[in-house]
Amino acid sequence: MEIIRLFLNQNWDIQIVLSKWLVLLIAGALVIWLLIVILKNRGIGAKSYEINEAIIGIGNHKIKIKPNYDDMQIAYKLWVELSTRKIGLPIDFKNDVIVEIYNSWYEFFRITRELVKEIPISKVRKNESTRTIVRIAVEVLNEGLRPHLTKWQAKFRKWYTEEIEKEENKGLPPQEIQQKYPEYEKLINEMQEVNRKLIEYRKILKELAIGK
Repeated sequence: MEIIRLFLNQNWDIQIVLSKWLVLLIAGALVIWLLIVILKNRGIGAKSYEINEAIIGIGNHKIKIKPNYDDMQIAYKLWVELSTRKIGLPIDFKNDVIVEIYNSWYEFFRITRELVKEIPISKVRKNESTRTIVRIAVEVLNEGLRPHLTKWQAKFRKWYTEEIEKEENKGLPPQEIQQKYPEYEKLINEMQEVNRKLIEYRKILKELAIGK
């Protein structure tokens, strides 16, 4: 049985004749490919997740979300950023330096903003799940990180910069110097609360991206 036949016609043009079985095979493969694309775009087979806004400090609702593959990719990128920076790990104030933690928080703020900006508007408008992930990411920045940074970061950095230059503090480790901050206990308590919410946010992103 011939599958493909090539021959020259009377006008010396090359003609290709495909067998009906090959045509059916190609058509079937195209149909299967289209189905896979459609199912992936609709997130068919993806699990539904419940996000409790209260545990990450951005509201009091519980949201059901069924992420598609694009959503999973977005969640994965954000999860990697949280997991590879101090921001998504418990703070150890005996060993961690507050200025370095603030540097990490600021960098995460910047990167999250850039990642959100890179999401095509067509996907945001088309998929409710994508809109939800984008909204939560923005609210984590604006309601989770920004208030603390606005309240504490500038004045602590100013105090710390001046303090490390004092003769009495020469040779002291930064962990000891930062404990002299007049509002140290209040500062670290509020930092720990922000840190707790960010750790919960990291868990949510991990579940959305790769499961538990």
